[in-house]
Formats: sequence, C-alpha cells, structure tokens
Amino acid sequence: MNALPTVLPGHLSQVRLPIRQLLPQLSLWRRHLHQRPELGFQETLTADFIHTKLTEWQIPHTTGIAQTGIVAILKGDRPGPTLAIRADMDALPIQEANDVPYRSLHDGKMHACGHDGHVAIALGTAYHLSQTSFPGTVKFIFQPAEEGPGGAAPMIEAGVLANPDVDAIVGLHLWNQLPLGTVGVREGALMAAVETFHCTIQGKGGHGAIPQQTIDSIVVTAQIITALQTIVARNIDPIESAVVTVGKLTAGTAVNVIADSASFSGTVRYFNHKYKDYFKQRIEQVIAGLCQSHGATYSFDYQVYYPPLINDSRMAALVRQVAESVVESPLGVTPQCQTMGGEDMAFFLQKVPGCYFFLGSANADRGLAYPHHHPRFDFDETALALGVELFVRSVEGFATYSV
Repeated sequence: MNALPTVLPGHLSQVRLPIRQLLPQLSLWRRHLHQRPELGFQETLTADFIHTKLTEWQIPHTTGIAQTGIVAILKGDRPGPTLAIRADMDALPIQEANDVPYRSLHDGKMHACGHDGHVAIALGTAYHLSQTSFPGTVKFIFQPAEEGPGGAAPMIEAGVLANPDVDAIVGLHLWNQLPLGTVGVREGALMAAVETFHCTIQGKGGHGAIPQQTIDSIVVTAQIITALQTIVARNIDPIESAVVTVGKLTAGTAVNVIADSASFSGTVRYFNHKYKDYFKQRIEQVIAGLCQSHGATYSFDYQVYYPPLINDSRMAALVRQVAESVVESPLGVTPQCQTMGGEDMAFFLQKVPGCYFFLGSANADRGLAYPHHHPRFDFDETALALGVELFVRSVEGFATYSV
C-alpha cells in the first residue's frame, strides 16, 4: 500500500509552509486523476475535475479548447508580464500492473508518464497563487493529447497564447530518470524531434526452393534496414546526435515461401532543426536505391510529429536560478538531462520563449523508480510540492527577470 507522502525535510526544507501543507491535497488530486486515465482528446473526466477545482477557487477559465483543453487566467495584484504554465492531461494505452489503492479503474489505460502529477502541480500552483500576492498574470494551459496525436498545435491555433499575449512559458515533466530532489534544466535542445516512417517492399513471391523465380522482399528489406544505420554513422556530423530506429518488421507466412512483400516501420530523432526534411529524403534514397538494384518496388510514408524542444537561454537561466534556490545539495540541479524522447511542448517554445525542465521523481528505496511508459510506473509524490514551489518562484521571479 502506497500511503500519502510524509514531508521529507531534506527535500522540502526550502518549500514554503503553505505549499508543504498542501502536499496531502496534491496527492489526493493526483490519485483521483490516476484512477481515471483518459487517452488523447478523450480527457473529459480530467477536464471536468480541473473545471470543478478552478470554479471552486473562482479562477476564470475557458473549457473545450482543442476539444478537451482548458485555459485559466489568474491576474496578480500588481502589473507585470504574462507567464504561461503548461500541463498535459492525457494517459497511455497501458494496462497498469501496480497493486496500489489508486490504481487505474479504466481497463487498458494508465497514467504511466506522470501527466496526472503535472495536472496536480498546475492546480496546486493556481490554488496557491489565488491565495497570495504576486505580480503580473499567469495563464494556465491544460493541454490534451501530448502522447498523441498532439494537442499543443491545435491549442495554439485556437489562440491560447493570446488575450492576453503570453510573454514566456514554462512547463515541467516529472522524471524517473532523476532522483527525487533533482532538477534537470538546460538551455538549447532538451528533447528531440519525433518523426516516423512506414515502408512496404513489393517483390515477387515463390517457392523457397526456387529463389531464381522470385524477388525476395525479405532480403531486400534486410539490406535496407542495415543500410539505414549508416545514415547516422556516415551522414550525420559525429558531434550531433540522431537516431534512426526500425521498431517493427512484418513479412512472410511460411518457412518454405519467399514472401512477395515485407513491411517495416520506425522512428527518427534529432536535436538540430537543420535536419528537418533531411531524414525523409535520405531514407527514401536508401530504399529506392536498394529496391532498384534488386528489381523490387516500394511504397513509403513519412510523418513529422514534433520538432526538437529548444529552451530559451534566458528562461532556462531563470528556471536554473529558481531550482538552485529550492533543491538541496548534493542532489542539486543538472544540465545532463537531454533525451531523445519527444514532447509537443516544443510547439509552444517555437512561438514564445520558455523553458521546459525535468523534476526528479524517482525513489528507489520505495520501489518508485520504474521508467516512464512501464506498466508499474509510479513516482514519489513529494515531488508534487517541489513542482508547485518551482512554478510559484518562477512566476515571482519572471516579473523582475523579464524587465
């Protein structure tokens, strides 16, 4: 049984008392959401919960943006810029394996990436700020469908960065690759672009004992998959980081039949914007060349999902300064936190300066260190109070920092 978190002085000593006292409530909100996971653009229960809390606290907000998104606007008691705080709401199509009182009530769906915690942190920030004095305006963006097909772009198209215009934006991701009490923040590229491809090789099937009458689609596909690995190894600057991964391969029906077709799918990741469009072109060149050499044909589909997530240098410096004032040594703040994972927060950061950062949430001593997207993913809820404190200090610091 995973009890509500106990305040840990070593992790929360720099968190102000009202936020420390809010921690049990933050955990209850998170657990309520954890039990009711919803997939992208289906987050109606989640949106209803957010709406109920914001209404209870008399915080003006608009629902139904990009289907299930919500935007709340909280004005401070003195003039200042507008800072947006973004929290994603959706879950994953995973069957939860945790044996906890708050395990998912929705079969085949689970908050296996911490978005339930993100919503709880944003709600806690909104509640705390509504009870205190702060400068400027805070716009809370509760976004659907980060896991797919992507809710950031449609929310931007719906105008969430206007009325009032957002001067900058921050967001966080609870991160089980970092221990509780750690913050990962860096300027520049933090997370990678996300692109996918699907290809079907059309050969000529036949008997496995008479290969001369066939065009073996499996042999062609095998050579293509091997050749794709040379794109990063021999076409990309070694100083850069990129990944081409084939994660799915389908071919054949019997051991003595040469398959007439084979299909494979994969993903591409990179940090540098200059590679936009490059991988699509280069992958198809490899496919076309090898198909021509064997007499096969192909169909090719390439999808671009999220761009690289690039943090603004000044906003990253602000968040780093805030984090250094909150977290304790020796855990501290680290810039060694890049990942080839993707995030559609990247779309917001293309429009306004901002910073997305990782908040360490793993606690191996309590068995809370499974990776994201694992059926036993869970995190130390003490991180929820740290997240609220980091957001509140970012709001307080942004007013003077942006002058």
